[in-house]
Amino acid sequence: MSIRANIVASSAAIGAVFATPAAAMEKVAFGTNWLAQAEHGGFYQSVADGTYEACGLEVEIVTGGPQVNNRALMLAGKLQFHMGGDMLQAFNAAEQGIPVVVVGATFQKHPQVIVAHPETATSWDDLKDLTLLIGDNGFQSYYQWMIKEYGFTEEQREPYTFNPAPFLADKNKGMQGYLSSEPYVVEKEGGFTPNIFLIADAGYSSYATTIETMAETIENKPEVVKCFVEGSIKGWYNYLYGDNAAANMLIKEDNPEMSDDKIAFAIEKMKQNGIVDSGDAESLGIGAMTDEKITDFFDKMVAAGVVSGDIDIKKAYTLEFVNAGIGMDLKK
Repeated sequence: MSIRANIVASSAAIGAVFATPAAAMEKVAFGTNWLAQAEHGGFYQSVADGTYEACGLEVEIVTGGPQVNNRALMLAGKLQFHMGGDMLQAFNAAEQGIPVVVVGATFQKHPQVIVAHPETATSWDDLKDLTLLIGDNGFQSYYQWMIKEYGFTEEQREPYTFNPAPFLADKNKGMQGYLSSEPYVVEKEGGFTPNIFLIADAGYSSYATTIETMAETIENKPEVVKCFVEGSIKGWYNYLYGDNAAANMLIKEDNPEMSDDKIAFAIEKMKQNGIVDSGDAESLGIGAMTDEKITDFFDKMVAAGVVSGDIDIKKAYTLEFVNAGIGMDLKK
């Protein structure tokens, strides 16, 4: 399901503030990596309030999901931008010679968490005494880092089937989760507030919810990339600190199962944990990336055996479109 920028910016007030340029709008499509949710809110915000239109773009958001591969659609030229997961995807693309480039990092912190019963784990180290429910993707990535960096073991890991029931039934189990998802489910279904351990706070230093495009797009249409990245950055400031009602309406249109309380829960968690606006973003602006942080994460993944040390990571990203403090004046 998709939406187009010109669906929403119809009120006179919005039209007055964001006047449509005389030239025809450049149509671009942005594919997300999952169903519409608050974690995509800044992009929906810039559709809803005309920020993309103000610099000449008509943006279509193409939602992802369990049976959707929007990254493949970008590689095939069907989409101009894609929402990446974390930097591992970009490293793997560089290793395979695929010209995908990260042009911005929406999340300064990866929202992956380990969830635990409050009676059995009050610190990160306490997790080493639990059986941990970790999915295959997590086991091959961040859990290898947890083994290398902290001494977690393969034996304590059990496959996670994205069903919280085993965790709820056993206080000696921990469970992987997404900051705004599994903790929400535990509170609703388990009737208690779990302890949440953000892997980013333990040192898993990848950016997440990245903005990807093709190297060819950067070369041939840098003004389009600049408009989309800067428009998205402004959207995130307005979504987190301004009136996000119109963006939330669009999110619910694209994902009817999304509720107001789950959106509110997710926004609170993102703000509380500095997912979008923390670290370098506090001085360089939302979307910030640095060579130092990307190299730090790469070195950790090499040490953990997750990626090869031979990858030319400079091919995986560019700092050309970020770190200029765009939108910081919108923070209230």
